[in-house]
Amino acid sequence: MTVFDPQPTADGSFTFFSPEFDQAFHSSYGARSEALGKYVAGTELAKRAQRSHLKILDICYGLGYNSAAALAEIWQVNPHCQIELVALELCPQVPQDAVAHGLLNSWPQPVPSLLAELSTNGRLQQQQLTAQLEWGDARQTIQTIQEQGFLADAIFLDPFSPRACPQLWTVEFLKIVATCCAPEGLLATYSCAASVRTALLLAGLTVADLPAVGRKSPGTIASWNPELLPALPLMAQEHLLTKAAVPYRDPQLQDPSTTILNRREQEQVGCQLVSTAQWKKRWFSYGDR
Repeated sequence: MTVFDPQPTADGSFTFFSPEFDQAFHSSYGARSEALGKYVAGTELAKRAQRSHLKILDICYGLGYNSAAALAEIWQVNPHCQIELVALELCPQVPQDAVAHGLLNSWPQPVPSLLAELSTNGRLQQQQLTAQLEWGDARQTIQTIQEQGFLADAIFLDPFSPRACPQLWTVEFLKIVATCCAPEGLLATYSCAASVRTALLLAGLTVADLPAVGRKSPGTIASWNPELLPALPLMAQEHLLTKAAVPYRDPQLQDPSTTILNRREQEQVGCQLVSTAQWKKRWFSYGDR
């Protein structure tokens, strides 16, 4: 019996709504469009697919759209590319219900059948795909992936929003995520929150704007290698000097979301950074320039 019911999005694809986080898994603009525009295009998979081997880390696998879009894109460019996929997901019911509702069937075979097997067994070993789907709190499962020495060419960072799920946007969590990124790898996320970008910078990565998909705000692309990224616009740089840039912190990687949110609010009150309102007044009074 399925628990999650499909909700339509504007591009004709479907998403689910999470009662636990009080958010949909995708924007109303389009679940499939997000996977393609933010994650597949953001990590330049069509270009990287020329290689014989690629490694992907999908954080918050959800319905499986990001991984499905990645596999389809890579094999369209290079059918012989061998892929290693590591995915983290809290709730097994989500990908299993996506399969049960046939939501991955718009991608070409063998992608739907491979991910259906993965959602059931958590492991997959095929000639062109080796995959593992780790269930549970990503703060713990990411440590297992780090211990395995997995270095991803592409990382999809796709939790619920920072306010709804701050535990997966903290400095401590993203530092571990960064260690799982290959030297020339790319990390993509839909969020352009200054707090998220600060955490990525504190992890040692360089950040840049990822072109917007379905909304005005851009996403974020990050890498160890600054030469792979365009310069961050001055407006975005100055956003990192405001109270909004105070990052979420979770020292032991085990605090509940309320504790993490309260800790950040206290740090914002005590810091000397300018308010986000001042930053907005400076930039938006004169347009985006």
